[in-house]
Amino acid sequence: MPHAVEFSTLAKSFRNYGQPCLSRAMSEENKREIPWKTPNGKVVIRAFCTPGEIRGYSFDRQFGTHAHYKSLYTKRESLERMAGQADSNVALALAQGKDIVGFGVLAYPDADERWSEMGDLMMEVNALEVAREWRSGKIARGLIQMLLSHPQLEEKIIYFVGYSWTWDLDGNGMSAIEYRQMMIHLFEPFGFQELQTNEPNICLKPENIFMGRIGAKVTEEEQHRFKWLRFGLSP
Repeated sequence: MPHAVEFSTLAKSFRNYGQPCLSRAMSEENKREIPWKTPNGKVVIRAFCTPGEIRGYSFDRQFGTHAHYKSLYTKRESLERMAGQADSNVALALAQGKDIVGFGVLAYPDADERWSEMGDLMMEVNALEVAREWRSGKIARGLIQMLLSHPQLEEKIIYFVGYSWTWDLDGNGMSAIEYRQMMIHLFEPFGFQELQTNEPNICLKPENIFMGRIGAKVTEEEQHRFKWLRFGLSP
């Protein structure tokens, strides 16, 4: 559930991201991390971080509880557990090579979620957050780029759910509607589109959003199943 991200114009070099050739290239070891310039200095965004690697990093103190907002992950150990799951991709933005100032998680949905009925076809961007002091650096876009470096990208339906009650509206100085629009602009350049669903939690508030990216190798039959599942039906 992405909940703390920043919006700005996507760099031209990322406009075609998501093509299969880039997906294959990004799976190479020497492309596992990318440098990223920010007003606060350079960071490195690293994909497929292992539990052991994460254990060696420090977690920025800003990932915690604020007046009207609480980070989804407040402890480094939570990221370690996600990194240990099958096929998951935990991407981290690291300052000075060891301080976590942003994170993203791509993983399979929980077993009690509707989307798990599709088996291993669907994966969720279930966390995306940048520390408040670093949000002017467009780091969230780099994190999404590295999350989508997954070698099975084109064989999956990748989705993202935005719940308005998890968003840091105060920290971003936005209304829920403005934040929602920011999320759309953040994900659209990577091939995501807003999708309709009757999933109860998403329907609780009009600001909530459900977006998906259908891989090039997902069959018509699988797409059909997904279309019906969005409304809790079987074809």
